[in-house]
Amino acid sequence: MRYLDTAADRADVHALLPEAQSVVAVAMPYGPLAAANASLTSAAGTVAAYARGADYHRVVKDKLRILADQIATWLGRPVQARACVDTAPLLEREACARAGLGFIGKSTLLICPGLGSGVVLGELLVDVPIAPDRPERRRCGRCRLCLDACPTGALVDSYQLDARRCISYLTIEHRGWIPRRLRSSMGSWIFGCDVCQRVCPFNAGRGAREAVSMFGTNDALSALSLGELLHLGAAQYRKLVRGSALERVSARQLGRNAAVAAGNSGDQRLVPALAEALRVHSSGLVRGHAAWALGRLGSEEARAALRCAAQSDRDAEVRWEAQRALGELGRCVDTADSPQLRPAAPSRAPDGYVEKNGSR
Repeated sequence: MRYLDTAADRADVHALLPEAQSVVAVAMPYGPLAAANASLTSAAGTVAAYARGADYHRVVKDKLRILADQIATWLGRPVQARACVDTAPLLEREACARAGLGFIGKSTLLICPGLGSGVVLGELLVDVPIAPDRPERRRCGRCRLCLDACPTGALVDSYQLDARRCISYLTIEHRGWIPRRLRSSMGSWIFGCDVCQRVCPFNAGRGAREAVSMFGTNDALSALSLGELLHLGAAQYRKLVRGSALERVSARQLGRNAAVAAGNSGDQRLVPALAEALRVHSSGLVRGHAAWALGRLGSEEARAALRCAAQSDRDAEVRWEAQRALGELGRCVDTADSPQLRPAAPSRAPDGYVEKNGSR
């Protein structure tokens, strides 16, 4: 995310509002995190809990503007204010911790006592001097459930996150090829990830379990069909993401993520949709990840689609993925001596691949 390098100093609120004297921090719950992951044997993708309702950016910002108007009414004078929700160059999590909303846990998420980590954050910068609240002390103790549960090992140590391995980063912010070594650990997630939060004891308390989402729930986002996501048209995409946090990702990203989830599902019913995506999808990114998924699922239909792509796909990256998938299928079923299943020599790896240690 190179925009992090070019943005203004995120610790300097005056870069956002020169008149700022205080930061009012808020946290809004988006509901309990206790629901289990979508089964890896299903044909549905999983969306992180915070994104299953209305777009929190708009909801929180609207409420912060109402708060600014209320502060002006209380003071009886105009107030210079700026509402920040996730998109402004501001160290939001640190600001919320200093404001006493909660403490930063070993998962690197803000944990609000009584609510847990199932909250979204917002800040209102105002030209009003306000006495600061006292920060919360850290309460994780020796617990390391979040570190041990992270599927991709993104939590490399307490309070340390390698975003390049984080499923939330890979499914949302990352625009290109997902490293092969991480794909099989991504499960059914197609937008974000809740694994580290679901194991956190602070999210098992009564307050967190009974929290009511302030963003509603869009049932259409609770169990998205992987087969349909592989073939989203422009109109279907706009209808699906409209008014939700999923607007952050493109249709091709959703297709890529769906292909990875399909490969992890073990569901043979997805082979025809993946084979069709490998054959006709306009995005090489989606075709390449569909090839990987077919290599995971196998079947004669999968092999036929992979052989065709390995020889004739217009993109070298996709041909490489198809050839690699065929080679792995061949090893799995001991068909290395079968001439019709032996893949051609790989042309080249997709851009960004580094074959050392099998990583990209």
